[in-house]
Parts: sequence; structure tokens; C-alpha cells
Amino acid sequence: MSNESWDYTVFWNETMSQIRNELSDQEYTMWFNRMEYAGASETEIIIRVPSSFYRDQVKQRYLAMIEEKLLELSGTHLKLDFTISKMVSDDQKTPRRHTPNATGSDGAPLPRQKKGSHQNLKDEYTFDNFVIGTNNSFAANAAMAIAKNPGTGYNPCLIYGGVGLGKTHLIQSIGNQVFQEFDNLKIVYVTMESFTNEFIQSIREKKTHLFKNKYRYADVLLIDDIHFLQKKTETQEELFHTFNALYDANKQMVFTCDRPVSELKELTDRLRSRFERGLNVDLQPPSFETRYAILKKKIERAKLDIPEAVIELVCNNVTTNVRDLEAALTKLIAYADLVNKNITLEIAQQQLKDFFSSPKQNNVTMDIIQRVVADYFNLSANDLKGKKRTKVIAFPRQLAMYVTREITEFSTTEVGLEFGGRDHTTVMHAYQRIENRMRTDPTLDPTVQFLIRTIKEQSTKN
Repeated sequence: MSNESWDYTVFWNETMSQIRNELSDQEYTMWFNRMEYAGASETEIIIRVPSSFYRDQVKQRYLAMIEEKLLELSGTHLKLDFTISKMVSDDQKTPRRHTPNATGSDGAPLPRQKKGSHQNLKDEYTFDNFVIGTNNSFAANAAMAIAKNPGTGYNPCLIYGGVGLGKTHLIQSIGNQVFQEFDNLKIVYVTMESFTNEFIQSIREKKTHLFKNKYRYADVLLIDDIHFLQKKTETQEELFHTFNALYDANKQMVFTCDRPVSELKELTDRLRSRFERGLNVDLQPPSFETRYAILKKKIERAKLDIPEAVIELVCNNVTTNVRDLEAALTKLIAYADLVNKNITLEIAQQQLKDFFSSPKQNNVTMDIIQRVVADYFNLSANDLKGKKRTKVIAFPRQLAMYVTREITEFSTTEVGLEFGGRDHTTVMHAYQRIENRMRTDPTLDPTVQFLIRTIKEQSTKN
């Protein structure tokens, strides 16, 4: 190695040392332990990383920081270039992959036979059946990276988003792919509700040792809907210890939630910090293009003949989530089967009129909106209508005004009166503040959608 190359290595090592001092151990381990110095030229340093996904995340998160430190150390503007190749350290445990069954007469391996099904995972939840769009590409790529090398990075991973956006599909896709690719890994998938019920039963039957063995010796632990952990103190304590045992053993953990974990009420700080320790990715409502691709794929798999105009009609009018799209398509298919008619644009408009109804709902009252929003933020409805302007109250109040304008026909004057006699300009300002914030804060839209769904559900019960 030349002296010039040696100097670059020194610059790189010193840069990594400084970054390690500035980041938490967990963050440094996740993003820098799998990065290696690969070479240099006069103007750049070449770094080896394990995947395109990993490269893109490092560039997005840390490129400016790394290049700034290299400039400070070398006095030269050194750019980073990346080369992609799999890296596995000698002491890193590598799961054994499923090997081909046999070779053909020409000596070439025969195609690997697919295993049976995992007892707790649905066969249809695979990456092949998941349509990737701009709203979910980050989460989908993270899930695929985890499935290829479980326990080696992005651990833990938390996937969050509203109802029907694909959280369960993704987490079970991870499990299904790991089950097919690896022979020696124990995969445990469970909903948070089932985890809680099993834990309670194990206490009642004095079999907690069996419960602990099931979860603490998993190689891949997949837990759906962790928002059901709220207010369950003993279950949180048990999951905390399970988390620590698996994390210390470099076992993969993936969780899903209906909102960012920071917005979960009645959750211990130490458990919240565990969920936030790894990679948190969100799922947004699908764009028109993604909705169209989802419907086309489902129609092709079902071998149906549905006009393009009908597909566009559904995509233009069902914008909430994938589950609602599937429900609309299922209704059309059922109609066609039962009455033995081809689906036309007129039939689709008639049969799906309930799906296409305006989001403005006459049965939604201001009291329901205020109660739901207040409960979500652990406030009272009187707080939202009161005079206090602290941040803890002002933001929920603005959010409640925004939701009111979105799903009701109340005027700004009427809304202002219901929120403590405020002027209509205050309501307009609140609406604009939330609208602007949603453009820059990707975590806010799932919160808004969750509140709207809850309000509508409460309204149908009254």
C-alpha cells in the first residue's frame, strides 16, 4: 500500500472514530459497522457497503457529515464513492440457507422445491404480491433487506401506518421469505393481542417458563399491532425483557404499529426507546398510480375482464387505503358472479356508490370530534374549547379544527363558535397550519387518518 493510500486510510479511520463519539452505540452499529474502506484516489474515498438500499440510506442520512469531517481532517474536498458487495465478518453468525434438493443429469442444480407453509403465516402475504409505490418503497425495501439477512442489520424494525396500508402484508412477507430461504431459523409471528393473552394464560397456569422459551429463543420475532400494548403494564414488562434477550443475541425483531411509537400513550419510556432504537419506516396512503397497479395485479391474478374505465373510476374515488380498494373490487366481482353480468362503467357506479360517497358526513358532530381528539392527546374536550394556548393544547386544538373542516360541512364561523367562541380567521389559520405541516412531516398524515377513522366509527355507533 502506498503512503498516499495509507494517509487516506488514516483519514477514514479518524472520521469513523469521531462519528462514533457523536452517535449512540445503536445508531453507529446499525449504519457504520457494515461499512468498509475499499480504496481511494486523489479526490475520493471508496467505501464498501452490503446493498444498494444500505448505500442510499447512508447517503441520505450521513453523507454530508462524513464529507465535512474528511475535509476538516485532510484539508481537501474528498467525495465518497460506494461499491456494493456482501460483507460477513468471521465472527458473525450466518444462518444456513436452504440448499438445492438435487442435480439434474447434466449436473446442474434442479430448481429448489418450495417448502410447505408456515403454520402462523398466510401464503398470500409475499413480496411478489406486494405492489411497491412511492408511498411504501422505503418500508418494502427495508423489509426485503431484513428477509435476506435477518439479524444482521435494521434491527429492530418498526413499520407504522394507518389501517389497510400493508403493515401485516409486509411483516408476514418477511416471515414467509425467511421460512423459505433458511433451514435453521425459528420464526415466531404473533399479534400483540395474542401475545398478551398467551402471557396472561401462562401466569394463570404457572407456565411462564414455556412462554419465555417460545419468545426468547426465536431467531425472527414478528409482532403485529404493538399499539395494543398501551396500558398493559405487565405485558410491557415481559416484552421489554424479551426484547433485551433477543437484541443481545442478535436476533431479528420486526414490529408494526398504527402510528409512530412516539404517539403511543401509556407506554413506558424504556420500552418506547427500544422500539425507536432501530429503523422506523412508515406507510402512506397509495398514490393513484399505485392504486391502479394494485387493482391491475389483483384483476390479472383473478383472470377477470374489467374495463380500464372501471379501474380508473375506482382508483379516482377510493383513495384511503389498499383494504378499501380490495373491498370495492370484491363487491364488483361478487356482483358479476351472482347476476352473471359483465362489469360496465354504469354498473360499477351503481354498485360502488357507497364507496364513492362524499367524506363529509352529516352524522359527525362537533362533540364527537372534540372527544376523540382530546382522548387521543390525553386531554379533555374542555381543554380544546378553553383559552389556554400552550403547545400541548394548541396543536391538538388546531388538529381538531382541521379534521372538522375536512369531514363536515360546518362553516369556519360555526367551528370557531364550538371551539370556545373563536373567530373564523382563527379556524382558517389552524387549517392552514396543519395543511402546511403535513407537507413536511410524513408522520402527521397517518395521525390525521387515524383520527378521522375513529371519529367516523364513533359516529356510526351514535
